[in-house]
Amino acid sequence: EVQLVESGGGLVQTGGSLRLSCVVSGFTFDEYGIGWFRQAPGKEREWVSCISSNDGTTNYADSVKGRFTISSDNAKKVVYLQMNNLKPEDTAVYYCAAVVGSTTLQLKMMQNGVAGYWGQGTQVTASS
Repeated sequence: EVQLVESGGGLVQTGGSLRLSCVVSGFTFDEYGIGWFRQAPGKEREWVSCISSNDGTTNYADSVKGRFTISSDNAKKVVYLQMNNLKPEDTAVYYCAAVVGSTTLQLKMMQNGVAGYWGQGTQVTASS
């Protein structure tokens, strides 16, 4: 059974940092991507970032470029999202998700909010 479990959320002041973790288990596919999404109250879920297991390619939404960094520890099967200079508009429930397929397909699906497997989410709150 595939499981994705997020952790690391919390409350920080504007300008602060948090590191989210996503532990992936039960995955037997060779080509897949892990992405981070977020959903704020009253808003649609949006894609934030993703990393491909195929070649390590990373991509970011414009709203977080230069502030967030995605990385992975393949041996531990953990994907991290380092979030720096957090803003109130970053406040949301953050989810990690997995897409199986080529690097191109991974990005296309995630940018359209589609993934095959989802975690339960972790709350991030940046107070002003």
